[in-house]
Amino acid sequence: MTSQFLKLVFFVPATHLDAVKSAVFAAGGGRQGDYEHCCWQVLGQGQFRPLSGSSPFVGEHGKLELLAEYRVELLCPTDRAVSAKEALLAAHPYEEPSFEFVPLVQI
Repeated sequence: MTSQFLKLVFFVPATHLDAVKSAVFAAGGGRQGDYEHCCWQVLGQGQFRPLSGSSPFVGEHGKLELLAEYRVELLCPTDRAVSAKEALLAAHPYEEPSFEFVPLVQI
């Protein structure tokens, strides 16, 4: 049986952590029962190499970039997923942010 929630997972540079989380929370993500602004986050290291034609937030074309990024996980009601995605994309500094919605099973 499918849950009424999805898990939203995204990666964001430390400089934009609070802004992106706030945007997703305002769009309806991060609620659990009688609590709001719920998430789990951990600091790690992201890497990418901007290719020709890209407009990187940081880094240079053709050069491998390593930087501090947070992995953030939160619940998102299925009926708020589109709004949460739009909010994430609007607030995120990357032109190609990494994120995913994971279906949850209710048992």
